[in-house]
Amino acid sequence: MTEEPLSYSARPQSLMLSFLGLHVAGRDTAVYSGSVIDVFARVGISEEAVRSTLTRMVGRGLLTRHRRGRRVYFRLTTRAAEVLADGKRRIWQTGAVNRDWDGHWTLVGFSLPDSRRSDRHDLRSRLVWAGFGPLQNGLWIAPGVKDSTALTALTGDLGDHVNVFIAQHTKPTESADLVRRAFDVEAIATRYHAFLSRWETPSPLPALPDELARQLVLHTDWLQLVRQDPHLPAEHLAPDWPAIRAEQLFHRLATRYQETAGALATEVLDEIPVP
Repeated sequence: MTEEPLSYSARPQSLMLSFLGLHVAGRDTAVYSGSVIDVFARVGISEEAVRSTLTRMVGRGLLTRHRRGRRVYFRLTTRAAEVLADGKRRIWQTGAVNRDWDGHWTLVGFSLPDSRRSDRHDLRSRLVWAGFGPLQNGLWIAPGVKDSTALTALTGDLGDHVNVFIAQHTKPTESADLVRRAFDVEAIATRYHAFLSRWETPSPLPALPDELARQLVLHTDWLQLVRQDPHLPAEHLAPDWPAIRAEQLFHRLATRYQETAGALATEVLDEIPVP
């Protein structure tokens, strides 16, 4: 039976962001599309899917095209660099375990008429992605003080329909009850257990050809995982919270793959300087 190397949706773009963050970000270069195709063939992504992903990312303002002869190269935009820097912070600085919570919550309250049902759905999706959970109808909460710039981007042009507060709970409300009511802690733990099941073996993903491929899938798996994690206060989670072991495992594997994967990427990638 052949092992399926990837198992999540939207995998080409997720992998592309990991690839760009690991091997392209921070350099004034553009990378040849053909060499990107060679890298992605290692994880079972077709040439057509790679070209389509690159084109979509140009359309979204994340990449720009540069031609040299008949070859097309792609360079990161400033917006893409910011997206990748945020992902890097989530992985290496914010981490998966919130041991520094100071008791504050960010609250977002909203009321949108039925005529703006689509906007209401989009806002809820953005709130989930930003680490908020629904406490009650029209009131969502997230632990900690969220960045004002990020909140402005989150609420968009909804104006008077949305209010944002920073608050602390007071009795009879308990913070542990807020965690339980607003967040599906069991589902979060299940995702970490799935990561451990996939990677906590002597030879993870043996169907993949080399450590460059494993590095890309590892970082993509982990970034998607921490982006879905609302970063709940550790004091209100079980002592054996699986994110702790999963994060330690990610760091070990990332270190293991780094040198070999970097050397392979250097061999494969064709880059040109783009000031």
